[in-house]
Amino acid sequence: MTPHKNVKCIKRFYNQSLLIICSIVFLQAAVSSASKSIPVFVSIVPQKYFLEKIGGNYVEVSVMVEPGASPAIYEPKPKQMVALSRTRIYFAIGVPFETIWLPKIAASSPQMQIIHIEDGIEKKSMRSNHPNGIKDPHVWQSPPLVMIQARNILNALIAADPLQRLAYEENYKKFILELVDLDAELRALFLGKKRRMGFMVFHPAWGYFAHAYDLKQVPIEIEGKEPKPADLQRLIRQAKEEDIKTIFVAPQYSTKSAQVIANGIGGQIAFADPLAPQWADNLRRLAAMFKTALR
Repeated sequence: MTPHKNVKCIKRFYNQSLLIICSIVFLQAAVSSASKSIPVFVSIVPQKYFLEKIGGNYVEVSVMVEPGASPAIYEPKPKQMVALSRTRIYFAIGVPFETIWLPKIAASSPQMQIIHIEDGIEKKSMRSNHPNGIKDPHVWQSPPLVMIQARNILNALIAADPLQRLAYEENYKKFILELVDLDAELRALFLGKKRRMGFMVFHPAWGYFAHAYDLKQVPIEIEGKEPKPADLQRLIRQAKEEDIKTIFVAPQYSTKSAQVIANGIGGQIAFADPLAPQWADNLRRLAAMFKTALR
């Protein structure tokens, strides 16, 4: 082989090798980009459940309201504000602390998109006899309403990460079927009751649940206001009239007023957490507790 031909062969080998190396690097980058999860923030723990059901391994979910804290008065920690600077999407749900903090969060993280997953839901007043009162934010307690929230989550994830559209859509379909089954299970649980029975709670977090399954929530605290002595006496009378023996209290709130009523009726206190992490299992467990209390 002549020196000239030898040089040409070396160049050809070099070019082919370079092409192979570039292809490998490109494919690795594409795989890495496709597998990289989207950092997102949610306001409360149940939203994390919804996001992970639909987003799967393609989302990395951080929760703003830490376990044991109240979404009504929560203030973000400095470390959370730092984490928000790396977040692609903030999924809001309409809890009270968002009113003050979402504008601040948006201003500090202008690159982040804010999605309201409760969009499309007609919220009810927290006081049944005052339709123009403060609207009830607890929309995550009703499987039919979670179906609406799931659709909003799906649309936001597809818009942010269109490459994984098929995965998100498949996960969404599975989640909707789970919600349909859960809704049917809960309807069957309360089927056959003779009247619209009531359960008494300290914090009115179960209004949409009660509406979905034709129950009546009797709240002790209304619109964030502690009951006065006259209110406690009225609630004790109502509990006796409706044969209520169990007062449900969320672990994020004081049991003081609930205990006064429980003592007045010779009843008991039970804990019902509206912010539990295993959302579906928690709803099943609490539905069984409500049914027992309604007997």
